Amino acid sequence: MRRGVVFLDRDGVINRDLPEGVTRLEDFTFLPGSREALRRLAEAGFACVVVTNQSAVGRGRLSPETLAAIHRRMIAGIREAGGFLLDLFVCPHAPEAGCDCRKPATGMLREAARRHGIDLSAAALVGDQAADILCARRAGLARALLVLTGQGPQAIPVLAASGVTPDAVVADLGAAAEWILARGGR
Repeated sequence: MRRGVVFLDRDGVINRDLPEGVTRLEDFTFLPGSREALRRLAEAGFACVVVTNQSAVGRGRLSPETLAAIHRRMIAGIREAGGFLLDLFVCPHAPEAGCDCRKPATGMLREAARRHGIDLSAAALVGDQAADILCARRAGLARALLVLTGQGPQAIPVLAASGVTPDAVVADLGAAAEWILARGGR
């Protein structure tokens, strides 16, 4: 039985973020504890959905084939640790494309809700950027958690200037999972 849905950003939440992005298969490295956090969420009955901006595709620095290989590696690593992803959504567009899927726009969340019957008002999102938290708020999610891995520290003043506050600021995905599990998804 599904207890709830947790949306997750990828870079800086599940895996190490790099200044120029993860554009090669060998650049993909799980953050310490991230796979175990995903396993704990899955064992508790939460469905996890990755929603990730990957503008390197739209900018021609990352091929769709390499992105697919990176995601296959990520999914296999999560599975090996006992975790599970319900789905994965990617915005491949450059910021100037004006699409409705690039966070902080809500297109990926709305598509996930449509495809899987997700009640967004009962879901949580874990991200490391202001765009993640803004997306969660715009989509009406119940909870938005900011992790300090990746670009989390830089997101705090941006969010403050926007008048947007995450429900929690936590060290990493493991701490986010503990926060969610302690509240039963609420």
